[in-house]
Amino acid sequence: MTEFFQSLGMTYEWAWGLATFAGILLIALPLMLSVAMVIYVDRKVWAAINLRRGPNVVGPFGLLQSFADGLKVFLQETIIPSAANKGIFLLAPILTFTVALGAWAVVPFSAEAVLADINIGLLYILAISSLSVYGVVMSGWASNSKYPFFSAMRAAAQMISYEVSIGFILVCVVLFAGTFNLNDIVRAQEGFGLGFINAYGIHPLLFPMWVMFFISSLAETQRVPFDLTEAESELVAGYQTEYSSMSFALFWLGEYANILLMCILNALLFWGGWLPPFDWAPLYYVPGIVWLLLKTFFFFFMFSWVMATVPRYRYDQLMRLGWKVFLPISLGFVVVISGYLMATGHYG
Repeated sequence: MTEFFQSLGMTYEWAWGLATFAGILLIALPLMLSVAMVIYVDRKVWAAINLRRGPNVVGPFGLLQSFADGLKVFLQETIIPSAANKGIFLLAPILTFTVALGAWAVVPFSAEAVLADINIGLLYILAISSLSVYGVVMSGWASNSKYPFFSAMRAAAQMISYEVSIGFILVCVVLFAGTFNLNDIVRAQEGFGLGFINAYGIHPLLFPMWVMFFISSLAETQRVPFDLTEAESELVAGYQTEYSSMSFALFWLGEYANILLMCILNALLFWGGWLPPFDWAPLYYVPGIVWLLLKTFFFFFMFSWVMATVPRYRYDQLMRLGWKVFLPISLGFVVVISGYLMATGHYG
């Protein structure tokens, strides 16, 4: 895109700056649109499992319900509690939303469609996703109310607990791929399974890692059964209790952008990303972004399915699963996979 702007007579600096800005918009705007749509899908799946109809009034099949909800919160007044720390209170949702968008910079939608194709893309995602806990802690503390404060403490402990095991799971994938570049990780999966399946997930050593990564994704994004931070029966609405209008909407947008990121990471790291499911020539005529979006949608459906069917964990069970089950298993698998790869001459 930089070359295109240079052909219009711009200097390299201006062309690069404009091309980068255009690339950011090309990712951010469709992402916001897809967040609106997945909220609709989430509610529809939940309704179907509960034998209800779900959103069906605004627009055809209720498709415009999310936009109506967005307009409603946009027109509301932002109420700031008198005891709140005003600056930090307003900064928290902005930080949560910005960090959620920032992670998408290194996500490859196809072989060429990536904003920043950097060699440490996976490390970047791990680093920036751990920043999202700051927005939650800031909102809980600045609200100056006991329920948001309890929620923020829970969220901080929960996200840190599961990031440790996610880190070891990602190490297992990197050991197989030999790179932190997300595009190269996807390419390494071509024909990996039985010579014709484009996926790491069917390998007997990586399938358990995918199961753990999927469950850790639920915990990291605070979805059921790990939604202890927003436990309605205990904490009203968790760290979002005192928020209204656009500040509340920014939390929602950030939360669903993170959920979509985790769904797309499941597809990229374990199930072939933008590659077709099978290494068969005719399937490659379908654009890579179509395969990636289909896989992402499937994982989002699984997120919604879990939300509608699984009861909430107790807090001690959540911590036990993270520290006493996932951490030792993932650490053990790093050792086992390293030994397996050395024994089979993978590093030869």
